Amino acid sequence: MQTEIILCLDNELIQKADRWAKAHSVSLNDAITTFLEQLPDPDQPLVLSPWTKSLVSNLTTSVEQRENTLQEQYIDYLEDKYQ
Repeated sequence: MQTEIILCLDNELIQKADRWAKAHSVSLNDAITTFLEQLPDPDQPLVLSPWTKSLVSNLTTSVEQRENTLQEQYIDYLEDKYQ
């Protein structure tokens, strides 16, 4: 059985995803379905595919880089303030 869902996404994100899907000769629906199929069952241990690992790694790296940058900026601010 198939069920329709409605997603509220930024228009630019949808266009980017659609371009990606076309460049890889898949429908956006198939791309999203493939991604969702890779999600682990909540009751099973987490085992990520290489693609998902790279995606998570990129997301984690981005967040860590932003946090490190903010921390460095704050340290610089404090050093300037208390010198």
